[in-house]
Amino acid sequence: MEFNVGVIKGDGIGPEIVTEAQKVLDKIAVSFGHNFIYKDILMGGCSIDATGVPLTDEAIADALASDAVLMGSIGGNTATSPWYKLPPEKRPEAGLLKLRKSLNLFANLRPAYLYEELKEACPLREDIIGDGFDMMIMRELTGGLYFGARETKEVDGVMTAVDTLSYNEDEIRRIAKRGFDIAMKRRKKVTSVDKANVLDSSRLWRKVVEEVAADYPEVELEHMLVDNAAMQLVKDPKQFDVILTENMFGDILSDEASMVTGSIGMLSSASLNETKFGLYEPSGGSAPDIAGKGIANPIATILSAAMMLRYSFDLDKEADAIEASVKKVLQQGYRTIDIMPQEADKRAAVTQVGTSEMGDLICKNI
Repeated sequence: MEFNVGVIKGDGIGPEIVTEAQKVLDKIAVSFGHNFIYKDILMGGCSIDATGVPLTDEAIADALASDAVLMGSIGGNTATSPWYKLPPEKRPEAGLLKLRKSLNLFANLRPAYLYEELKEACPLREDIIGDGFDMMIMRELTGGLYFGARETKEVDGVMTAVDTLSYNEDEIRRIAKRGFDIAMKRRKKVTSVDKANVLDSSRLWRKVVEEVAADYPEVELEHMLVDNAAMQLVKDPKQFDVILTENMFGDILSDEASMVTGSIGMLSSASLNETKFGLYEPSGGSAPDIAGKGIANPIATILSAAMMLRYSFDLDKEADAIEASVKKVLQQGYRTIDIMPQEADKRAAVTQVGTSEMGDLICKNI
């Protein structure tokens, strides 16, 4: 089968980690008889340098013409990069927000899974980790505070900034349905996270989620306030199956979940619209401080490519092959620097490898 894949390599470590994901996809193509046709698309700081804007209309059209988009990381050092001297609407992250909106990518899936081989990298105590954990964070991606009206102006001689948090019932219902659908394929539990004790938007969120839950009698629904959810993620992460939440809460909680897995370099993600189309990217940032050093962990991007095969292309066996290979490479004792054990005796039992070497090892085990 033939698939058109838009490729946004982005900034910082983005080109390095995407190159390894493409390497793995090419191995899948050979092993399973497929053909992946890549189209490079500029977005972020590299697009600002080349075109003056973080995302062009041409780039959006190229993304829309693809069957799915594989992305690295965008942005740079906010303290030193000239990109962050530009107005907010012209900075790298504005391109990502615009792309999500243009492609109607309303559902963000972020799995957080603790590999047995990486328990030593988890910052939580062993009695908390137990047999590990496996959760899926479902984050609404095109509404809420990030897309509401905003302004900064002087009011009675005082500079005042306003950001508007807005959700309508249709936006909530469609992400809730996607969350319950995912839960049906997992352990049939949804934890809906909100701040219903304070926010009107959260009270509407809770009401609509309960309406959707009525159509899924097999799925257990619980509500949890976001501050409690943040605490429970580090107190007892194995209690969670599917975490369903709005945009800003999901942004924060998914990064927290990534760190209890041992490294943000292990966390893949998918952003889907109402069709099979999706944008697939690692959850970590562009890490400009290590760009070009060949030490970035490409596993999250490689696992994001596996999610692309599974959710956009319906290639479950091929996705399984990538995920199994990642696990096997970890079992063989190979680690990038971010997931190396801290204790000297445990470090001696594993082998540190670089970005490209990790990609090669995963290809070899497919």
